[in-house]
Amino acid sequence: MLVDRRSIFVVVPCYNESRVIGVTLESLVSRGYSVVAVDDGSTDASWDVITRLPVHALRHPLNLGQGAALQTGMTHALRHGAEVVVHFDADGQHSVDQIDSLVQPILDGEADVVLGSRFLRECDRQLIPPAKALVLRIGIVVSGLASGLWLHDTHNGFRVLSRRAASRIYLTEPGYAHATEIISQMRRAGLRCVEKPTTIRYSEYSIRKGQPILNFVNIVIDLLLRRVFK
Repeated sequence: MLVDRRSIFVVVPCYNESRVIGVTLESLVSRGYSVVAVDDGSTDASWDVITRLPVHALRHPLNLGQGAALQTGMTHALRHGAEVVVHFDADGQHSVDQIDSLVQPILDGEADVVLGSRFLRECDRQLIPPAKALVLRIGIVVSGLASGLWLHDTHNGFRVLSRRAASRIYLTEPGYAHATEIISQMRRAGLRCVEKPTTIRYSEYSIRKGQPILNFVNIVIDLLLRRVFK
């Protein structure tokens, strides 16, 4: 199946990323993708940078969390004719060069959702800081218990959804717990999923901006309590 890149909408949630958001968005625009940048209540100059570029610029007046920003972007993409929706981080960790390989299983009709994984190739695993790797391993177990679907990398923000999948997933978890929510909804909807290798480029900036370990602990507790008391 061939598809015009303009029908591939790349959703980029952004919160106080003025230092890097311009470069990230320009790399996507230059490849011909339709880009949806969602400023999630930034207090820096992120919105000024976003609105100077030829992208779909959306803004939350308050910081609602990454999950909420992704849902805002997905809803907008579907309304504007997206055939494929890509989730892409603003901080420069993801490579635009890998989008096509993640999109291809959807174009070939092999999957409804493609999840990027840092753990499928040794070369990608070696790039993960040790503390981060430990947290991610714990996340895999917690997400597996909560969703019933066991994957190699459950908290990788680089993922691709077909129009069908994006229409059947609606995120209600505003923060980082949306990653497990996507997997749970995907399983309940009977969506076909494959994992594909992704290389995450960690920098001092992206590590500093990344999810604090304390936040992750809170997410784990929340997910476990919901599973016990649901």
